[in-house]
Amino acid sequence: MMKVSVLGAAGGIGQPLSLLLKNQLPAGSHLALYDVAPVVPGVAVDLSHIPTPVKVTGHAADDLEAAVADADIIVIPAGVPRKPGMTRDDLFNVNAGIVQKLVETGAKAAPNACYAIITNPVNSTVPIAAETLKKAGVYDPRRVFGVTMLDVIRSNTFVGELKGINPDDVDVTVIGGHSGNTILPLLSQQQVAFTDAELDMLVPKIQNAGTEVVEAKAGGGSATLSMADAGARFTLALARGLAGDMNVECCFVAVENGPADYFAQPVRLGPNGVEEILSYGTLSDREQGLMEAMLDELKGNISKGVAFVDG
Repeated sequence: MMKVSVLGAAGGIGQPLSLLLKNQLPAGSHLALYDVAPVVPGVAVDLSHIPTPVKVTGHAADDLEAAVADADIIVIPAGVPRKPGMTRDDLFNVNAGIVQKLVETGAKAAPNACYAIITNPVNSTVPIAAETLKKAGVYDPRRVFGVTMLDVIRSNTFVGELKGINPDDVDVTVIGGHSGNTILPLLSQQQVAFTDAELDMLVPKIQNAGTEVVEAKAGGGSATLSMADAGARFTLALARGLAGDMNVECCFVAVENGPADYFAQPVRLGPNGVEEILSYGTLSDREQGLMEAMLDELKGNISKGVAFVDG
């Protein structure tokens, strides 16, 4: 039986994410929902009425250990959302502490769990999770992931719209990080060609898509529904991999001899988590320039996360 724990399950991402997982996790799975919000037991009861063979339990603020105990996958969308005018770095001080606390408990109660980190800023919260697990003596770099799937599905959507093709037939590799100019879609590797003018429009649209949602919601939240979809897609891919059905997705992971200590690129998911980090291929001159321009920021984000835990 596979246990998937969603930490932050009552929030704007957590509720639709949990709904998608209830409907799509393998038969016999256990979906454990945790939140500090008192509504979470009710969210669990609500979902439990959906007729799928997935057990749902709800865990209130003082029940974190039971929520994560012996979990195979711990998905973390907990934290505060971005508001208009906020950068992902503005979120850091609040969300960094939340992720650290959740992972500390996970390290004790589920030492072999895989972590799918959604909480922003991902470029910093993934190193926070890793350093927290190192301190607890249970760190496995193959089992800690930053969920960057949203950048992939946005890229696929926008390319499909621009070129008039089904976005299901598009699969853009997106590398780097998960904020602003650290998001690097490798459009040069697509079957369709793009003019310079199209690239000038498309790349910033992908990089700033989160801000577009924040502004369109006018203070009412950030990207929750598309992020829930992306989080579910990644969690389900990871679950398939852990069950032996190996598959490839882009995500933000620890890499050796890469452009930075953590980097988003395609990885093969399997029984151990990351089975293999795959090449992201050849970059165009334009993409190489964008990569060089963003590396200092990405490395700074990573260092900030490491320093938060290590002092």
